[in-house]
Amino acid sequence: MPPQSEMFRRTLLRLASCLLLALLASGASAPREVRNRLSVGVAQMDITPDYPVRLNGYGNRRTEFEGVEQRIRAKALAFGTSEEKPAVLVTVDNCGVPEWIRTELLKRLARHGLQSERFAICSSHTHSAPMLNGLLPTIFGVPIPQEHQRNIDRYTREFTDKLEQLVLTALAERKPSFVAWTKGEVKFAKNRRKPTPTGFQNAEYPEGPVDHELPLLRVTSPDGKLCAVLANYACHCTTSGFNKIHADWAGSAQLAIEKAHPGVVALTAIGCGADQNPYPRGTYELADKHGQSLADEVTRLLKEGKFTSITGPITGRTKRIELPFDKLPTRAEWEAAAKKPGADGLRAQFALAKLDKGEKISDHLPYLVQVLSFGNDLAMVFLPGEVVVDYGLRIKREFDGARVWVNSYANDVPCYIPSRRVWEEGGYEAVGAMVYYNRPNRFDGTQETRIMEAVQAVMPKGFAR
Repeated sequence: MPPQSEMFRRTLLRLASCLLLALLASGASAPREVRNRLSVGVAQMDITPDYPVRLNGYGNRRTEFEGVEQRIRAKALAFGTSEEKPAVLVTVDNCGVPEWIRTELLKRLARHGLQSERFAICSSHTHSAPMLNGLLPTIFGVPIPQEHQRNIDRYTREFTDKLEQLVLTALAERKPSFVAWTKGEVKFAKNRRKPTPTGFQNAEYPEGPVDHELPLLRVTSPDGKLCAVLANYACHCTTSGFNKIHADWAGSAQLAIEKAHPGVVALTAIGCGADQNPYPRGTYELADKHGQSLADEVTRLLKEGKFTSITGPITGRTKRIELPFDKLPTRAEWEAAAKKPGADGLRAQFALAKLDKGEKISDHLPYLVQVLSFGNDLAMVFLPGEVVVDYGLRIKREFDGARVWVNSYANDVPCYIPSRRVWEEGGYEAVGAMVYYNRPNRFDGTQETRIMEAVQAVMPKGFAR
């Protein structure tokens, strides 16, 4: 017969085993640090061409680029195991990735379980990256020479192939990680819609609305090593406009973060900054200065910030809507406009070519609203186009802004997306820019209502204010 002390020890062991089994059954047995893990893969790829291509973003540059001032990259974060269905977020140093490329990538990646509602591409909107087919087709105001178009076609093919490989690499690199997020602030963006007696000018307007919030997501390994960070800021990447490849302040921020934290992959996305410019602006040095200010805030947050753990489950929702245009021009009006120089004339020529082939000019813009959420910890909103600041401020005001992150220039950059306020005021973001995107007219004024209703439809109920 065992001694009394041994019997007591065995009784304690049995009790401990029963307690452990009960905890396992309740799903709460694993240590908190284990339960908080997500499977995350990180990847990056250089997308700088080694041959000249036209740069997109400014219509006065009609020659192919003259050199590389800063190399450009694409990066990806893949979340979740294959059993959970992966979610992938891609950031790209480019003026904009058109939706047809995203659609093509989804076709190629379908066999790996990637679905539309769980796949987002965020463009930095740098105005110093190579042109991709399908974005700003009338920006130069004259037809693109065939020899230039050949290199645009080549780069577009190679770019699409590289993004496919990037996503596959991120999926292959998935491993247990800790994910958390917080918010900081930087202040180099200022509103650029300056009211004047003759209308709104593209100039610094400190009294206009801004969004200086800097959401930051970090990925660390189980042993505490920082692997990746994703930062977001609502500001145009228009610090410089020379004819050399450069990722503007977003690329400079990535490089500065990676220099301060060796081995880390830094990603940057853009918030609703279509009517926000970096100030001061005009040189590469200023792009570096703005990027460094963002990197300094990231470093401060990594040291001092109060991070919220992200655990999942990951859900993705999308809703495709239509944004109607105002009354379309008649054929006679297109014919009159076709005689004008510049982008107005080129847009009219494109419209007449469609009509001559028996095709219709679309009276609406297809628009995809997406929300990617991580349990009740974080909801990321993705809005296509050059979205003005009113949307980001409104979304964070109408939902729980402490747990909501808003990206624009996401999944497509079809044109500017003015708020009702901006639409009523007029100016470049409301009317003037539509010609460069080959849109037949401005919107009809209902776009903000339609977009906000779509956000409401796809936002999980747990993020209600």
